[in-house]
Amino acid sequence: MKPTEFLHLFPIRHHGPGSARALLSSLHELKPDAILVEGPPDANEIIHWLGHEDMEPPIALLVYRPDKPEAAGSYPFADFSPEFQALRYGVQHGIVTRFFDLPQTYMLATEIRPMMPDTAVFDQVASATGHADYELWWNALIEQRQDHTDLFVGVLELMQTMRNAAEENPEAELDEDTAVSHARARQFAEQREAHMRRAIRQARAEGCERIAVVCGAWHAPALYNLDSEAADDALLTNLPSVAVETAWVPWTYGRLSAARGYGAGIRAPGWYHHLWQMGQQLASPTQMSIAWLSHVAQLLRDQDLDASSAHIIEAVRLAESLAALRGLPAPGLLELNEATQTVLCFGDAAPMRLIQQQLIVGERMGAVPPDSPMIPLQRDLHQQQRRLRLRPEPEPTTLNLDLRNETHRERSQLLHRLNLLNVPWGKTMPIRAQSGTYQEVWQLAWQPAFVVRVIEAGVWGNTVETAVTNFATDQAQQAQDLPTLTNLLDQALLADLPELVLNLLTRIEEQAAVTSDVPHMMDALLPLARVLRYGDVRQTDPEVVRHVVDTLVTRICIGLPSTCASLDNDAAAEMLDRVTAVHAVIATQQNQDHLAAWEDTLRQLADQPGIHGLLAGKSTRLLLDTAVFQSEEAATRLERVLSRTATDVNQLAQMAFWIEGFLKGSGLLVLHDPTLWQLLDGWVTQLDPERFQTILPLLRRTFSTFSEAARQQLLDRARFGGATAKQPIHAPTFNEEQANKVLPLVAQLLGIKEIGD
Repeated sequence: MKPTEFLHLFPIRHHGPGSARALLSSLHELKPDAILVEGPPDANEIIHWLGHEDMEPPIALLVYRPDKPEAAGSYPFADFSPEFQALRYGVQHGIVTRFFDLPQTYMLATEIRPMMPDTAVFDQVASATGHADYELWWNALIEQRQDHTDLFVGVLELMQTMRNAAEENPEAELDEDTAVSHARARQFAEQREAHMRRAIRQARAEGCERIAVVCGAWHAPALYNLDSEAADDALLTNLPSVAVETAWVPWTYGRLSAARGYGAGIRAPGWYHHLWQMGQQLASPTQMSIAWLSHVAQLLRDQDLDASSAHIIEAVRLAESLAALRGLPAPGLLELNEATQTVLCFGDAAPMRLIQQQLIVGERMGAVPPDSPMIPLQRDLHQQQRRLRLRPEPEPTTLNLDLRNETHRERSQLLHRLNLLNVPWGKTMPIRAQSGTYQEVWQLAWQPAFVVRVIEAGVWGNTVETAVTNFATDQAQQAQDLPTLTNLLDQALLADLPELVLNLLTRIEEQAAVTSDVPHMMDALLPLARVLRYGDVRQTDPEVVRHVVDTLVTRICIGLPSTCASLDNDAAAEMLDRVTAVHAVIATQQNQDHLAAWEDTLRQLADQPGIHGLLAGKSTRLLLDTAVFQSEEAATRLERVLSRTATDVNQLAQMAFWIEGFLKGSGLLVLHDPTLWQLLDGWVTQLDPERFQTILPLLRRTFSTFSEAARQQLLDRARFGGATAKQPIHAPTFNEEQANKVLPLVAQLLGIKEIGD
């Protein structure tokens, strides 16, 4: 029997709705007893899952190396993918259904990837038929075609012609490395086609008499030559191989549109989904256009943009007119987009970006059965997602959590654990006007690539808790600085991982004992202090970190003065931020030993000769804010700084830096202390123009940190010669009757029955 008598080739485009519709119709007519589909035979054992009622495209077949999960191949499928329709047809009809490409066990053993056909040949054909590019030509010829008679015969002949043309017109001269790479890629393509022919022979040897072969159009002409068995065996001998595993995973249209990997270049999966759905309903081209533009109009209305039925009718007319002018049988996406922008968007291109994202590409996400093949870590994550009612969605969604609620707390813990595992499903968002620690706001957005990361993390354990504990413990062992360790500790506490917390505390103590880097110790103090302050909110014991905090504070206070000597401007600015942060931490903890040691350290910084002006001024300000210095002492120190004779620009700059450190962040001090105002005012007014111009940028930077109201008050005071307010102060009138009206509310707020006289 000749190959043409038992072999039926269906050359298709990956993810083409017209190809899928024509293929499904042909399969029903042929009634094959075997279906071979381009794809990895490594996954033949899990093809039957495509018949499961919970298998919802878009999905992807993931093939990966257990020893190196990042080495993975993905094969996405949508409803409109011809391969998906062929596989599901085979499963539903109980016939032999297999993938027949070169197995990934060989592909993943080498870095060679399948070489895409030369698009220049396709573009030439498109140009010859009056189309701007291959994509538009193929869509008009195949995907939007209404009559599929002899479609695959025509595509097969076209591909044969294109392959012949490519062989007759070799590539231009290449450099040696590129030539070697292209030669290896061509050999790889030959090996793939050799394996496809071997699979066809195997199906024939098993007695199959109507073999349907579904493959990329480019490969189809090479599969009729079944007499090349010896040559094919030679091509497939001694190929390197590795162990692989397979799984079905959810996918998204956004991921499908990425121009890489299997089926690359699918620009408009949302549009293709529309073509598939309307094709299944046997809709006419006009009905397809009306339905599409109705979706567009609804999207615009959802954004409070005007889009009436009259607009839809006019846009359909314009799209059909454009198609007629271009000699097309029906409007394509290009014509519909032009009509949309002209009629529905009133010429504005901005709404088209929304249409591109929401409709042309789309954010549809598929689903796989919960009992389909998964690694244990995947299954544990899936079970937790279902238990906590956290459905992975590709579109960004906001999740508000109240950590006093047990379910909400467990959701937070899961999200923090995944972040530690480098699976950033969610990120925390700032909460405005909320100073408490019992609330969290997350922005969630699931990406299909996270499945690969979960598989990668599977080497660390079979549950999320075990995996993240082992992974973070390994990270802690490799960490060589305190901030890395304390940040891990911060995340571990948020993720409620007590075993990891103990491991990290041990490492922090070890590292703190040997480090002499004071800035690192200062950076490490903040997350530890948060544990002491907020640990009880997440039901953790803050006492486990108190010893580490005591050690760090002691060592910071001892080492900071010498660390601050001889800092340049940039280093001093960074140290100023650290000093401010440590001061806030110590002030919040209200540990008397820490407060006393820190005050002594600030005194040393304020008095230390040669210290950068930023740090000396800031230390003086902090001591004033904590009432260690009275305003008279601060004024004396300011006067001492301003009375120095500046013999060069650097000394003048240090004076300005001192003022910046002293005033940074708040101008109220100067507004309410006449002595400080007079000292600063006198110093500035006595500067000659040249020196004033020199320090002006520094002063401007200082005053930019003040609030707008404070700056306005300073301006008003300077405008009136620095005079303090001399207007008579009138005592406010007191209306006892009005005051009595609010007493019941005040009593209620204070939690008492009534307010006495």
